[in-house]
Amino acid sequence: MLLVLMGTVVVAGIIGYASEKSEFTHNGYLSSIIICVGGAFLFYFVSLMFGIGFASPGVNAIVSSVGALLIVPFHWRK
Repeated sequence: MLLVLMGTVVVAGIIGYASEKSEFTHNGYLSSIIICVGGAFLFYFVSLMFGIGFASPGVNAIVSSVGALLIVPFHWRK
């Protein structure tokens, strides 16, 4: 369980960095990584408590990171 949590953080950090590098978002590197890690943590604990999610933890981390990047920055922009 601890290795899955660490892997989720690593995958989320890579997704956050790659989204900034590819100019998918314009939040800054640190902000995008924090958004991705936060979304991945949230989805990890929800899937742990309620048993929802996809087949593998890696897919869960990718989907939750991209979802957090789509929801959080666009919600606060005007």
